[in-house]
Order: sequence, then C-alpha cells, then structure tokens
Amino acid sequence: MRRFRTIDDLDVRGRRVLVRADLNVPMKAGIVTDATRITRLVPTMKDLLQRGAKVIVLSHFGRPKAGPEPALSLRSLVEALRRALGGVPVRFAEDCIGPTAAAAVGRLGDNEVLLLENLRFHDGEEANAADFAAALAALGEAYVNDAFSAAHRAHASVEALARLLPAAAGRAMQAELDALEAALAAPQRPLLAIVGGAKVSTKLAILENLVKRVDALAIVGGMANTFLFARGVRVGRSLCEAERAEEARRIEAAARLAGCTVILPTDAAVATELRSGLAAQVSAIEAVPDDAMILDIGPRTVAALAARLGLCATVVWNGPLGAFETPPFDAGTTAVARAIADLTRAGRLLSVAGGGDTLAALEAAGAGDGFSYLSTAGGAFLEWLEGRELPGVAALAARS
Repeated sequence: MRRFRTIDDLDVRGRRVLVRADLNVPMKAGIVTDATRITRLVPTMKDLLQRGAKVIVLSHFGRPKAGPEPALSLRSLVEALRRALGGVPVRFAEDCIGPTAAAAVGRLGDNEVLLLENLRFHDGEEANAADFAAALAALGEAYVNDAFSAAHRAHASVEALARLLPAAAGRAMQAELDALEAALAAPQRPLLAIVGGAKVSTKLAILENLVKRVDALAIVGGMANTFLFARGVRVGRSLCEAERAEEARRIEAAARLAGCTVILPTDAAVATELRSGLAAQVSAIEAVPDDAMILDIGPRTVAALAARLGLCATVVWNGPLGAFETPPFDAGTTAVARAIADLTRAGRLLSVAGGGDTLAALEAAGAGDGFSYLSTAGGAFLEWLEGRELPGVAALAARS
C-alpha cells in the first residue's frame, strides 16, 4: 500500500503546479549528452498539462559556489525540454523566487511551461531555509516531486516545500518508489542482491543493511577480494582492502545470524596487468598466482549465479562484477546481465538495478531494456540500499 499521494490525487485544473525536477543532466559544448532525466520527466509534465495545470519547473544544475554563475544557468536547457515535450512552449524566468519569478508566473499561458532559474543560485535551497521554501510556495498552489534522484537531499525545494502545499509524487517518482518497494520493502522471494564495485569501504552500509533484508547476497567485483582475503584466500596482486578484513568477517557473521547466504566467486579471470585485449586466464579462486590480479568472475561463478537467479523471484543489483570497461574482463558482468534480462523478459524475475557503473555495464551488455526497472538516481538509490529514510520521500509520506 502506497504511503504517498500521486498526481492522480491532486486537483490541478487551472492551478499553478510547482514540479520539482532533476535537470542536472550532463552537457558538452552546450548540448545535452544524456537526456534520460528529461525524458523521464515528460509523462508527469504532459499529464499535468492535459489536465489544465499551469506547470512551473524547479531544478538545480551543478554546484554554484557563490550565487549565479552563467555557465550553470538553466536557460541552456529550455530547448532540450521543449523538444522532449513535443514542441510545447517553454518559457524561462531569470530567477526562481521574488518579483522576477512572480511576473513570469503571471504571464504563463495555457499549455505552456515555465522553467525557473537554478535553485542553487540561492543559499536557502541547500540550507533547507524556511523563508526560501515559503518564497517558492508563493508561486504555486500545488507541489509535485518528480526528482527521486534528489530525494536524499534535505533541501528547501525537496523537503520544506513539500510541507507547504498540497503535495504528490510525479510519475517518475511514483515508478521509482513502486519499483523499490517491490524489490526490497515487500519483495517476492527468494530475493538475491548482487553488490559489486571496487572497494568494500564505500559500500559497508549497503552490505550491513542487505544481509538483514535478502535471502542471498552475491559480493563480486574488487570488493569480493577483501572478503576472500578475510576467509584466508590468497588473492595475489588483486585490489584488496586488507585493513577491512575484520569488517568483512563481521558482515558474514551478521548474514549467518539473519539466514542470508553470502556468495563469493569460486573462480576468476586473472592477468598480470589490466589491459584491453589480453587473453584472460581462468583460475580457481584458491589458486590465484601471486603475481596475478583477479579482474573478473570466472565461468563457474557465472554458471552458479545463473542457476541461483533461476530460483529467485527478485534481484537487486548495484556494481559491476569485474573490470567491465576493459575487455575481456567484461565477460562476467555481461553474462549475468543477459541472464537477468532473459529471466525478466520471460516473466520469471523482477529485476531492479542502479548506479552509474551498473547502468553503463548494462548498456554495454545490451541488456538494460530487459530489466524491470533501472534507477538513474545515483546517491538516492545508494542511500535507499543502505536503508536510510530519504527526506524527499518522507515529506511526501507526511502529506499523504
């Protein structure tokens, strides 16, 4: 059962609706190089416009250090937003609060969108200042948050503003929260989590949370080497945080108490250097040469994970299984990604993945479109995996 309202619950006809978006998209030479966050905003915008709302878009962009910076103006995104909306006129205001913003809101016509200037040009945004939130609220009559990727920030446009107006989740926020709820809060079981990446130290909180929530946890990538080392396995010249061995043992002990099975690689693709085009050697995990590095999982581990996936109902994935940017050490990540995609397409698995490297690996494997849901939320997705309460979500839940 949802703990938040959606835009279906808001009466928006003829009303000014503030939509918190995340237009913090990558750009090069003034051109958007990845418009995913813009395209995911479109369903909410079109829905509100079709229902007669006056749509006013709020967003941050970059990290301005002291007030307005021309290079970080949202003006540069007006055309990209207009194209994504199929030619709907997109107006721009030179400020996000005060007389300039109010005048632009007053001129907003039917079936038009107004994009306000970068929220972070004002210190009150990141300070979650009540007066800044009140100034934003004065521009609208309802609030929609469609920026899950900013939901982990207790900023004025994310947290305080949601408590000042009738508030709801937009379509992208709704889809993200529904997917995460289905994947971890109320999953179909068995539930497998796959966590990879380079270092255990960056994902300790995630591992500590997941061992209490999942039926099995596959630890892969460079961070698996630390767990292998903690078990007394020699890992050669592989990346390994030996100083984290005790924490690795503590996580395994917590998993045993929780009834969670920890899965580590049983074989690996190894080499004496990380270089594209090398002929990878496969080694049993207990026989890694002293001068070699573990750079990917091996075929026996791939087969074991595929077999485990075939028994699961839900999988959550964050982090590649090897050095996927450098073929042939992408083989393990690609094989597991395709296995998950195939099971998902067959209706046998609900699959949720997130994290920049993970999404890049899935794209390289040609498997991303086979997953149930891909999160582009970055830090918010990781904090969700850690089990933290996200301020932007909590604010919506408080108004439901």
